[in-house]
Amino acid sequence: MSEIGLVLEGGAMRGMFTCGVIDVFMENDIRFAATAGISAGAAFGCNYKSRQIGRAIRYNKKYCRDKRFCSIRSWIKTGDLYGADFCYRELPDELDPFDKETFASDPMEFYIGATDVETGKCVFHKCSDGKEKDLLWMRASASMPIVSRPVHIDDRQYLDGGVSNSIPLEYMESIGYEKNVVILTQPKGFVKKKANGLLVFALRKYPAIAQGMATRHEIYNRQVKDIEEKEKKGDVFVIRPPEPLGLGKSEKNPEKLEKAYQTGRKEAEKLLPRLREFLDA
Repeated sequence: MSEIGLVLEGGAMRGMFTCGVIDVFMENDIRFAATAGISAGAAFGCNYKSRQIGRAIRYNKKYCRDKRFCSIRSWIKTGDLYGADFCYRELPDELDPFDKETFASDPMEFYIGATDVETGKCVFHKCSDGKEKDLLWMRASASMPIVSRPVHIDDRQYLDGGVSNSIPLEYMESIGYEKNVVILTQPKGFVKKKANGLLVFALRKYPAIAQGMATRHEIYNRQVKDIEEKEKKGDVFVIRPPEPLGLGKSEKNPEKLEKAYQTGRKEAEKLLPRLREFLDA
C-alpha cells in the first residue's frame, strides 16, 4: 500500500462526495503514501492528513449560509466569493480548529496544485505543517476565476488548480506513483463542455487563465479518458458518484451537502472489498 497514491479531483461543493469517501477510508484505516488534491480536493482533502473524520461536512453544513463563508456581499466587498479571512483563518483557527500538529506529524505526503496566473501552468506545492503557507496554497487552489482574487505566494500569483489540471493523476505518476486510487466528483460518462465565451472574455486581464478556461474541457475529457483506460488495465482504482450530485458550486442547502456526503460514504463502503484487493495486489 505504501507505493500507492491518492488523487482527489476538485469540483467545488461536489467535494462533499470526496469527504464521505475519505472519512470511510479513515474509519477503516486505509492509508496512502501520498495524496494530490486540486481545488476542493485540496481544501477538503487536507482533513485526511490531519485525521479529522467528519470535520469538512460538519463546518460546510454549519456555515454554508453564513455570509462570511460565501456570499455575493463578500465578493463585492473583498473580491472573493468565499471569504478568505473567514475560511482560511477564523474557521480553521477558532471555529472548527484544523489539527495542524497531526497534519504535520502524519507521514502521508500531501500535494496541492494551483494555476500560475502568468504562465497558465499547474504548480504543485508539498505541504509541510498545515500553517499559513500551506493554507495559502489551499486557498489558491480553490480560488475560482472571476469570483476570486489571485493569491500571492512567493512573488507569484495563483488561481484555481482546476483551470489547468482538474485531476492530478499524471502528476502523481511523475513523482513515482504508478498505481493510484482516484476519487472523481462526476459520474461515469460525464463530458465537460466548452466554457462560455463571455466567461473567457471576462478573464482577458489574465490571458493565460483565459486560454486555460477556453481549453479546460479538452484537457479534462482527455484526463478522464486516460483514467478509464488505466482503470481497465488495473493501474487505477476509481471511486465516482453513481449519478450527478446535483450541487451548485456554492451550494447553500445543508441537506443537499449531507446527501452528497452520504453518497460518498455509501460508494466507499460498497467498494471497500475491491479496494483492499487493489491495495494488496
